[in-house]
Amino acid sequence: MPLNFTAIDFETANSSSASACAVGLVKVRDGQIVDTFETLIQPPASVGYWHPGNIGVHGINPEDVVGAPSLAEALGMMIEFIDGDVLIAHNAPFDMGVLRGSAAEVGFDLPELHYACSLAISRKTYHLESYRLPAVAYAVGFEDFDHHDALADSTACAHIIIHAAKRNGADTLDVLLSETKQVLKPVAKPAA
Repeated sequence: MPLNFTAIDFETANSSSASACAVGLVKVRDGQIVDTFETLIQPPASVGYWHPGNIGVHGINPEDVVGAPSLAEALGMMIEFIDGDVLIAHNAPFDMGVLRGSAAEVGFDLPELHYACSLAISRKTYHLESYRLPAVAYAVGFEDFDHHDALADSTACAHIIIHAAKRNGADTLDVLLSETKQVLKPVAKPAA
């Protein structure tokens, strides 16, 4: 497969994986950013508590999501945008947990999707003191972005993967994964 993927980043209202309040998606084709999608999300009332710590991180308040798509509506828009792509996120277990938790909370059937982690790829590609998103983004020359803005973070993630592919001499996602000893993982957890 060419260097095609969709970078994803969620922000949450609280510690519940089903409390997504914003998402940013960045589509990459042949190593170039070609499209973006972002939306605020109304978390379901069942998990809609807004923790002050989360608000302090991303700056999204309950009143900001009034009139935003419901979680089920947002998931539908996201899946349409993703269109079967491999997903990439920085610290992917968090974002995939939000995707799974959100879908489970509203009874949304996710299609078969796979993902990889730009944090893990970064650790195999760069020699940095920190592998937090801002540190890696800065190291690859993507320096000026609003950390904890979902679209800005997913854009930084996309830039990291594009740069890591070049650094590893990889012109496809498969080669990049192989060079960094990573494998695609399913978003849906296999039944026990």
